[in-house]
Formats: sequence, C-alpha cells, structure tokens
Amino acid sequence: MHTSPSLPPNPLPGRGAPVNPPNRFERLHLAPDLSSTAEAPNWSDERPSPRTEFYFDASESILAENDSPDIPFTFSLNPYRGCEHGCAYCYARPFHEYLGLSSGLDFESKIMVKLRAPELLRHALSSPTWKPQCLTFSGVTDCYQPAERHFLLTRQCLQVCAEFCNPIAIITKSALVTRDCDVLGELAGHGGAAVFVSVTSLDSELAGKLEPRAARPTQRLRTIRELAAAGIPVGVMVAPIIPGLTDHEMPAILEAAAAAGATRAGYTIMRLPFAVKDVFLRWLDDHAPTKKARVLSRVREMRGGKLNVSEWGQRLKGQGIHADQIRDLFQVAARRAGLNQGHVPLSTAHFRRPGGTQMDLFNS
Repeated sequence: MHTSPSLPPNPLPGRGAPVNPPNRFERLHLAPDLSSTAEAPNWSDERPSPRTEFYFDASESILAENDSPDIPFTFSLNPYRGCEHGCAYCYARPFHEYLGLSSGLDFESKIMVKLRAPELLRHALSSPTWKPQCLTFSGVTDCYQPAERHFLLTRQCLQVCAEFCNPIAIITKSALVTRDCDVLGELAGHGGAAVFVSVTSLDSELAGKLEPRAARPTQRLRTIRELAAAGIPVGVMVAPIIPGLTDHEMPAILEAAAAAGATRAGYTIMRLPFAVKDVFLRWLDDHAPTKKARVLSRVREMRGGKLNVSEWGQRLKGQGIHADQIRDLFQVAARRAGLNQGHVPLSTAHFRRPGGTQMDLFNS
C-alpha cells in the first residue's frame, strides 16, 4: 500500500476533503506522484473542482434498524449514500469504504442514489410485520443534500409516509426542507412530524469551510423560522460541537434558534472514527493550523486520550471534566432560551394502510 504524500496546501474549492485517505479494506491505494515540482500543481486531473458523480444504488431494502442504546430511534431512512455537503468532520465518511471507495473526496463526490427508495418504503410500511413507529430521515447522510433537488427521493418518501400517516423525524442542515412544508404540515396535523436543523457555528466564514456545500447559518435560522411559521414542530441540534473551535458558540446558537421558533434542542460532540481523523486533521492544517493543538488536546481529553471511542454512552457526549462543562452549559443555556420545556411524542394513532382501516394496526 502506498502512503499518501504531502499535498499542496490549498484546499479544493467547495470540498471539505482535499484528499482521499487509503481505504482500510483495500490492499491498493492510488496516490498522486509529487516527486516532480513541475507536476505538483497538476497532482490530480480532477482539480480544482471535481464534478459530483451519481450512481444507482440497487439496495433491496430502505429501512436501517438500529439497536444502539444511545441513539433515540430504531429505524432510519437514507435515500443517498455519501453526501455532497462535504462536512470535514462527518462521522458517516467511513461508510463509503464498504463500497470500495475512500472516506475523503470520494464520499462527497461519488453519491449513491437509491432510486427505488419510495417503492421500497411503501412495501415496508404495507407489510403486516411493520409496527408503526417513527422513521428518522438522515440517520447517516443528509436526506436534503444537493442531489435531492433533482432526484426528489426524500419528498417522495415523505409522501409515502403521509399516505400511511406514519410519523417521521428529520435531521438536516439544508434549507431545502422548507420545500416540503406541504407534506410535513399534513403529517404534523396528525402529530406525526418533527424537524431538527443542525447548526454547528453562527460564523458564516467558518461554516463555509467546515460544511462547504451546506446552507449557511443565516439560512438555517431562516429555515427554523419558516418551519415554525408553517406549524411544523422544529428544534435545533448543536452538532457536532468541536472542542476548542466551536464549543463557545453553543449559548448563542441556542438563543438564536429559540428566537427563530425552535422549541427543542440537543447536541453531540465531534468524534473522529477511522479515516475521518485523516480528513479532519488535514482540514485543521488547511484552515485552522494555530488552533489544531488545542482542538486535538480537548478531543483527547474527552475521549480517554484518544481521538475516538466507540463505547455506548461515551461516543456522542464524551467524558471527563470538559465534557461535563459542555453538558452543564447546554442545560443552562437551553433553559434560559426556553427550550426543552415540554415534549409531545410523535403519534402513531392515525397510522393506516391504504385499502384497510386503522383497526389493521391492532389485527396485524
């Protein structure tokens, strides 16, 4: 296996990862040859802005079941694999390695599209073995990433859920979610919809570097405002908090989200599994070299001296004094902003199978 050479310091425009770290499951790795100074500026035929490529995903099922005790949902739906938002810290990047690709630039430029997602979802909800419960959209990659403008798979899946009155929850950092206020409003009328908008930073310049193809902070706050005005329950996820870089912004994010109409809030702390650390460390070198030591020191302090831990109960919130301080600050800031004052669970009472009745729920 070849080791990745040092690359030119300029990041790729519009991309979170300027490199393709080696795939841990593959024996061979293609790396640019920078031995010649004259060739260095052309280390990749794809520079300066590789085009996104889309591939048909032939998955035979659409619902992913989760049994992790620290994840608040059982079933999730992801119409796309890979994500063009290109967030440098994205924990989902290693999933691309199972496809024989890299968790770096491949993850955000080679997108797998599940064209059969609405059909597969209708089949799953029609099955007598399906016990009505909340479906979470974007359990892995963002269901409203740029590809959704063309493929409309998330909208079609929401329409299927509305047809069955099956409750849904959405996590996104895209303003495109407001396009579907009509379907979300229909579900919300039955107590069957909730949307959480992720906000990592209120600094537009920083957000543009961290999440190059995602909506900017002002757009996300406007999205919260539009969803709330449409009567759709909306919350904010301060996620992920990057220790030493964005943790100080949490109170301001919660206050701004509450002012826009959010009623719920949550948070997670950044984790760097597998090749994600390679991408993020390179990001720090490119965009925040003077803060790199502090960020990594804080991450290790909350991860038992490592950059990542996988144990349940620790991987999302961390441990140690600094993690406790973040938890306490979140609770105080959320309370001051009037968030998390009450919780109305999503309802399955109106679930129905087309052609049947609500009584089918009790006879299945």
